Amino acid sequence: MPSGTVGRLLLRGLLAGLIAGLVAFVFAYTVGEGPVSDSIAQEQAQSAPAGHHDHGGGSAAGGTGDATAHEHGAADAGDEEEELVSRDVQSTAGLATGVLVYGVAVGGIAALAFCFALGRVGRFGPRATAVLVAGAAFVTVYFVPFLKYPANPPAVGNPDTIGKRTALFFLMIALSVLIGVAAVILGKRLAPRLGTWNATVAAGLGYAVVMAVLAFVLPANDDAIPDGFPAALLWDFRLASIGLQVVLWTGFALLFGTLADRALAPAAPAAERTPVAAPAV
Repeated sequence: MPSGTVGRLLLRGLLAGLIAGLVAFVFAYTVGEGPVSDSIAQEQAQSAPAGHHDHGGGSAAGGTGDATAHEHGAADAGDEEEELVSRDVQSTAGLATGVLVYGVAVGGIAALAFCFALGRVGRFGPRATAVLVAGAAFVTVYFVPFLKYPANPPAVGNPDTIGKRTALFFLMIALSVLIGVAAVILGKRLAPRLGTWNATVAAGLGYAVVMAVLAFVLPANDDAIPDGFPAALLWDFRLASIGLQVVLWTGFALLFGTLADRALAPAAPAAERTPVAAPAV
């Protein structure tokens, strides 16, 4: 693919990611902020007898929009540190900034992946390829790592372990992406012998088996859910986390597929573009 075409698609990917991020922000604010606020209120209610609030950082696996954990505590009983950033700012400007930056970043990366995949993963047009790339990214970058390290609300998790939890989550993402790429290569090599469908199924099963083994080998999240934490609230938070990613990637796939299809459409022949002069009377 010519570099000029790649550049045009990259710009369209960034734009699609930005718009998809706006839609995802609306979802995160209207659906996701409720469980976050309820989790913080739950933690404050539980820590009130001790005379301090300790908002343990939520799981780094929460994804964009879930990282609204507050980390502050009191040096002595009754002494409470002021939050550096207010809850109102975190839930509006902070949330919007995080989701939009994430949307633009993944939009650019997905656009480059689209340029590589177009014409190499089957006889799919730009729209179908955009959907396949977005679906593969959702599964490998978010959903499979989520199964091992699911999102936890701010009231769950020890702030002292957030570095370890973040490292494990990103390690799981890196492994998932690498194994996913290997599965695609394997499927392409098996296709001449097994056929496209059978090769795709075999590669998909291989990816699932390897990731299951890795999930078993990698250390578990040591931060247990506190006793008494409402199961329904935890469920709502995790559903909101998944929903945010679904909205983001679906919006990107539909919008970028349309933009890419128009960018790659062949130009009309000159004869069709030149208006025909009216016959002289």
